[in-house]
Amino acid sequence: MDMKIKIKKLNPDAVLPSYAHPGDVGLDLYSLEDYVLKPAERRVFFLGFALEFPVGYAAIIKDKGSLPKNAGIHTMAGVYDAGYRGEYNVNLVNLGSEVYEIHKGDKLAQLVIFPVTIAELEEAAELSTTSRGEGRFGSTGK
Repeated sequence: MDMKIKIKKLNPDAVLPSYAHPGDVGLDLYSLEDYVLKPAERRVFFLGFALEFPVGYAAIIKDKGSLPKNAGIHTMAGVYDAGYRGEYNVNLVNLGSEVYEIHKGDKLAQLVIFPVTIAELEEAAELSTTSRGEGRFGSTGK
């Protein structure tokens, strides 16, 4: 399904998000700056744009596939609601053992637009039973 999303450039140096290939679902997000991310360091990278899309969708930041695999660089959360009009950013953490050099224009992460359900919560004294029940980590075996 195609949809139009409004984008506002907030920084003249911003590279607007783009799909690398036809049919891709992740929009590449680009660095506005040079930075050396040290092992175990977390840092927010502002991206220089804002978006407008309809209620019923969310923009979610996801890892760029090669960064965790090759360097241990991981995104930390990142859910943008339809009503948000501020500058988008990516919060990165270096889980690797080496410094990672980021250069202006490098791809940092991906932005995926998802359809979502806006839930109405109803408090209940009891929940229905299931075969899993309260089973947590490892509840299905090895």
